[in-house]
Amino acid sequence: MLKIGLTGGIGSGKSTVLTMLKEKGFSIIDADIIAREVLEIYPEILKKVRIYFGDTFFDENGKFKRKEFGNFIFSKDEKKKDYENIIMPFIKDEIFNRITELEKEKKEVCILDAPTLIENGMQVNMDINILVWVDLKTQIQRVKRRDNLSEEQVINRINSQMSLVDKKKFVDYIIDNSRTIERTKEDLNKILQQIRI
Repeated sequence: MLKIGLTGGIGSGKSTVLTMLKEKGFSIIDADIIAREVLEIYPEILKKVRIYFGDTFFDENGKFKRKEFGNFIFSKDEKKKDYENIIMPFIKDEIFNRITELEKEKKEVCILDAPTLIENGMQVNMDINILVWVDLKTQIQRVKRRDNLSEEQVINRINSQMSLVDKKKFVDYIIDNSRTIERTKEDLNKILQQIRI
């Protein structure tokens, strides 16, 4: 099975490219969805979060306040790393479980959609890696509009990830998503033709 890593940064338009790939019928593993699902699958994660970060991010029913917690860790780099150290082993295990399931189903191609693919060294487990790139100004505008955040909050979130410029060094193909949807689709189709899928 050909394993393709798809990555980008917040606001780069990776979801747009992912939708195009879904429409083509490829099997997708979404690391963001897995990051939410592992909190249900492995209750020990939130137990560790509560021990490490305290009760502040849990409501009176014990429900995890994801958005508040996200705003907190994205503004404090060390706290974000601490959380990733707790959750990332579970996410990676679950990703590899799902890759194995798709291999058993004899799928020819699997796409791993992961914003922090490179930060977590998972690009080495892929056969091909694609970066969805956009210029910084467009990236900031998109996230401000989409998530209704202040510019400072957006910049904190962008800075919490490896820059798109640095990510270019680790991938096989780059899709420039700062132009029209049509151009993005053309870029994607060219890449798929080159990969021969």
